[in-house]
Amino acid sequence: NHYKHSSPKPVEERPSGELPKGRRGSTHLDKTFPSSKFLFSEVSAYLQKFGRQIYGHHFTIIEEDYETIYKLFVYFYQDEKQAEKLNIKLHKGILLTGPIGCGKTTLMNLLKHIHPPHMQLVLMPTRKIAYEFAEQGIKTIHKYTTQSFRTNESEVIPRAYCFDDLGVETLLPHFGNKLNIMAEVILSRYDLFIGHQMQSHFTTNLSAIEIEELYGNRVRSRLRSMTNIMVLNGTDKRY
Repeated sequence: NHYKHSSPKPVEERPSGELPKGRRGSTHLDKTFPSSKFLFSEVSAYLQKFGRQIYGHHFTIIEEDYETIYKLFVYFYQDEKQAEKLNIKLHKGILLTGPIGCGKTTLMNLLKHIHPPHMQLVLMPTRKIAYEFAEQGIKTIHKYTTQSFRTNESEVIPRAYCFDDLGVETLLPHFGNKLNIMAEVILSRYDLFIGHQMQSHFTTNLSAIEIEELYGNRVRSRLRSMTNIMVLNGTDKRY
C-alpha cells in the first residue's frame, strides 16, 4: 500500500516537544523514537522519511490521512493528555478500518518499526494464520492466544499482534474439520485482554455489519470492547 507522491500542506502544530535527530547511515534504518510529546508537523515528516527508507522515494503522507495518523501517534507514544481529549483508550488495541488500498497495512508496518520498545508489535496476515491452521490444526489457536507471551528479564509480557486484513482469510479445513480460526483467536484474546491486559490490533476492509455477518455478533461485540476503532479514509494509494 504505497502512498501517492504529493506535497503535504502544513498542518497545525500539536503538543510541543522536540523530535530527536535520527542515526545517519545508508545501511541502517532510522529508528530513533520521537518523544511522547511532539509537534505533529515534525513527527509526520519523520514518518514520511522513514517510510521512504522502506517503500521508496514515492512514499508521501497525504493530508486526508493526517487526523487518523495523529491519533495513531498519540496511541503508540502513549500520550495520556491527548488520548483523553480524543477519547482513545490506551489500554485497548487498535482496529484500523478503511477501503482497500488506503494504506492501513503500510501505516501499521511503519509503526511496528518506530513505536517505543515496550510496545513491541508483530504484524501477522490473517491469511497466513488460516494456512497455519490447515497444516497444524488447533495448536495454531494456542500459538496466538495462550502461548502468546514473551519474557523480558524476569517479567512475562503478553505479545501484541496486529492481525492484518481481517476478513480476507479463507475458511480452510484441517483433516476435514472447518473452523473460523480468526473468530476463535479473537474470542480467546479477548479473555486474555480481560485477564492479562493482552492487546490486539487489526486492520480490515470490513464494516461493522460485515464483521458481524462473517464472525457473528459476539466477535463484533468483543472487538468493540477490546479496540479503539479508527478509520482511514481516502482513495486507493497503491501503484
